[in-house]
Amino acid sequence: MRFRVTHRTEYAYRAPASECFAELRVWPRDTQTQKVLQRQLTIEPRVPVDHYIDYFGNHVEFFAVPFRHPRLAIEATAEVETRPAPDLRGPLEVTVAEARQIAHSQMCLLFDFLQASETVPLGEVLRPLKRRFFKPGMPLGEALTEVNTWIHQEFAYQPGTTDISTPLGQVVSQRQGVCQDFAHLMLSIVRTAGLPARYVSGYIEHVDPEKADLKLVGAAASHAWVEVHLPGGEWHGLDPTNNQPAGERHVVTAVGRDYHDVAPMRG
Repeated sequence: MRFRVTHRTEYAYRAPASECFAELRVWPRDTQTQKVLQRQLTIEPRVPVDHYIDYFGNHVEFFAVPFRHPRLAIEATAEVETRPAPDLRGPLEVTVAEARQIAHSQMCLLFDFLQASETVPLGEVLRPLKRRFFKPGMPLGEALTEVNTWIHQEFAYQPGTTDISTPLGQVVSQRQGVCQDFAHLMLSIVRTAGLPARYVSGYIEHVDPEKADLKLVGAAASHAWVEVHLPGGEWHGLDPTNNQPAGERHVVTAVGRDYHDVAPMRG
């Protein structure tokens, strides 16, 4: 499938800003399942833009506006071709206990994606859920689908009820939030079970034409989901907001430990 994605951020100041500087993570990644065909970035006022690849392999662009300006507008446009995910039935049939053992034998590579963070606390914060996931003898794919579906069914998507500073414990108690909250919750559940998982930011198509009248949630702005590391080295994407695997209608921009590693703009 081929998509054209436009991401626009604009600041209009009540008084001219004396200067500003920022980092952007709005350049989609080239992966096994997607290829960036064309990409353009426009910044007003016009200033030079530099670029580097960060620790997680994401494209990062950065710039400074060292003079007074009444507004700042950033528009990133990309044409992206997506492909079906590889057949992961084999790794997904491995039991949870075996997958956990394999992951811990690769701790040097996966350490970052097993740890707690400010937005992804582990253990105690999940106690109010009163639900045990990831039984040792359960197939990994079945266990992951169960968690994905459970979050979708138990938590209401309510824009405006949370922001990035809302603690995960509050999201758990109020049972509502947005896609970044549901991604952080799933990361907490998966990592607490001893399985490596990472946060994904990107975009999703507005509708799924393969399912009648199904409008996908999170399409109006940047979206968030998770990827779980499978035995064999593949990353398996899951979207708890829409209760489906991440597929051809998901465009990946950046990956990291949590939202703070992949924020579209900071500065």
